[in-house]
Amino acid sequence: MSYSLIEQYFDNLSEEQRRQFAMLGEVYAEWNAKINVISRKDMEHIYLHHILHSLAIGKVCQFEKGARILDVGCGGGFPSVPLAILFPDVEFTAIDSIGKKIRVVEGVCEAVGIKNIRTINGRVEALKGEKFDYIVSRAVTEMPRFVGWVRGLVERGHKGTLDNGILYL
Repeated sequence: MSYSLIEQYFDNLSEEQRRQFAMLGEVYAEWNAKINVISRKDMEHIYLHHILHSLAIGKVCQFEKGARILDVGCGGGFPSVPLAILFPDVEFTAIDSIGKKIRVVEGVCEAVGIKNIRTINGRVEALKGEKFDYIVSRAVTEMPRFVGWVRGLVERGHKGTLDNGILYL
């Protein structure tokens, strides 16, 4: 499958977004050969199982320009990398405790020209004094533990409207 799958669901993409989505499959394949981030058997389905799945948030939530999004346990950049392409005027912070996963996110962003992601190699519990409009994650842990990790990081009543700004895939 190719990036044309994305265009079936998001038909108002700019040329730059189309270019970036088109590059993601190849760039992730290169990184995955070095650092196993996605199951090698699943690489042929990266657009359906990882990129489109990450973009599902964009069908139910339109992040405002300047919104601050935290991706907890970002792994290789899902959902933050596809969302950063879809929402280029939004600021993403991708955090993961595993350094090699953060290196993948940084490498993918550099290769495709994503400039609205800040990466942090660390644990979310260590984020002190930062506030976000939304917190996203993709199958990191069970919800009660997750909420405990991120409690206090959402700026309530500001921009987030879905479950106090927590969006969990």
